[in-house]
Amino acid sequence: MKRVLITAGGNGIGHAMATSFEKAGYQVWVTDVDQSALDDCPQSWMASCVDASDEAQMEKLFADIQSRWSGLDAICANAGIAGPTAAVEDINLADWQRCVSVNLEGAFLAAKHGGKLIRDTKGAIVLTSSTAGQYGFPNRAPYASAKWGIIGLMKTLAMEWGPDGVRANAICPGAVEGPRMTGVMEREAKAKGTDYQTIYDGYASGVSMRSLVAAEDIADMAVFLCSPQSRMVSGQVIAVDGHTENPDPKA
Repeated sequence: MKRVLITAGGNGIGHAMATSFEKAGYQVWVTDVDQSALDDCPQSWMASCVDASDEAQMEKLFADIQSRWSGLDAICANAGIAGPTAAVEDINLADWQRCVSVNLEGAFLAAKHGGKLIRDTKGAIVLTSSTAGQYGFPNRAPYASAKWGIIGLMKTLAMEWGPDGVRANAICPGAVEGPRMTGVMEREAKAKGTDYQTIYDGYASGVSMRSLVAAEDIADMAVFLCSPQSRMVSGQVIAVDGHTENPDPKA
């Protein structure tokens, strides 16, 4: 049975990934900073309360995986936070650093400490970026910058690990339905002096399919990218967004 680690798997996209991987026959290990979210996960999953941006915790996590499972076939470096919603000149450096640390350094630490495990199995790593990592995102500079950085990290991993048979890819979700995106849109509405529904409609209107994405859509792509069906897919940036026409729809 293949084994997958998913960071930030307690809820949202990560939880959907874990569910889809389990359905595909994988043993699942999830992390999250929210212990209560982990407590609600299925008992068939392994779970660790870990801050993805803390190197000591991440190093211990992979030591635990090695001890328990003796290896790993796939990593989904999915941990991330929204960061502040403000113009660049109004963003505190500490808020910038925290956002970049969780989103980008979390992916780096997953690769650094998990790389040997998936190289040994000729496995796969999937990094969660964003359409913000393709187009930019006004009033969300730390988040967009980190997600662009994830693309560069993924491309480099594909080059470094490709000779070992490891595939690295990045998924760029569009706006994903759920509590996290609701919070983002509520903050954006406040920043723009408008209402939530106007912001929601603006996001939907900027997509060819006129709809937000479901977490399960992202999860299904992650499973595919770790499967034999994608054995020659590496170094790719794959948007799951219904096709973004306008990355900055105006309210």
